Amino acid sequence: MNKVAVITGAGSGVGRAMAVALAKQDWRICVIGRGEEALLETAKLANRDQSEDWLTCACDIGDAAAVEKMAALVFKKLGAVEVLVNAAGTNAPRRSLDVLSSEDYHRMLNTNMNGAYYCIQAFLPAMRKQKSGTIVNIGSDAGIQASAKSGPAYVMSKFALRGLTQSINAEERYNGIRACSILPGDIDTALLERRPEPPTAEARKKMLRPEEVAECALLAINLPPHAIIEELMIRPR
Repeated sequence: MNKVAVITGAGSGVGRAMAVALAKQDWRICVIGRGEEALLETAKLANRDQSEDWLTCACDIGDAAAVEKMAALVFKKLGAVEVLVNAAGTNAPRRSLDVLSSEDYHRMLNTNMNGAYYCIQAFLPAMRKQKSGTIVNIGSDAGIQASAKSGPAYVMSKFALRGLTQSINAEERYNGIRACSILPGDIDTALLERRPEPPTAEARKKMLRPEEVAECALLAINLPPHAIIEELMIRPR
């Protein structure tokens, strides 16, 4: 296959699971995250730590200028991008309306919403030229129905991400570009530690695994170009 995929939030959770899964399918991959050490660990897990088909890029996707530089490096090192997976996401322990700080609010929207938008805009022009591309946005079931446990900033960002997916399909389908929102329920990832009261080990056992959410994204990516999964919601049974 040897196509190129770019994955944000690849230092842990669903982003890491996506990188490992696509590596197994022989994709050339750029992994993006804030911490280089975590990204290097992802490379080891994918057996790509010494591969020319793998690019590690520490980048704050909430910084539009940094995203532009990252995209230029991807095109230079790996070439045309066929898949973009926006898996980066964050939350804050003090997340409810009565305690949410302005700093945490803007940080969440920058990562969860603005960062995805910046990355999409960085790669869309090239996808238009090549008349192909798949964009997968890892959202949340909190983007369908607000929940108190998620907090308003997280909910707002995931509603927006879902709307962005729909906008891509409305405007870009005629350019051969498709977008998919994956809308998972609770996933057993490090993000759970940011809850006001982190779940117990027993509760985590009943949650989704990052690899299971990645399988949903793979379905959207591996479908024939004429087919599209616009939204896919997955929850623990």
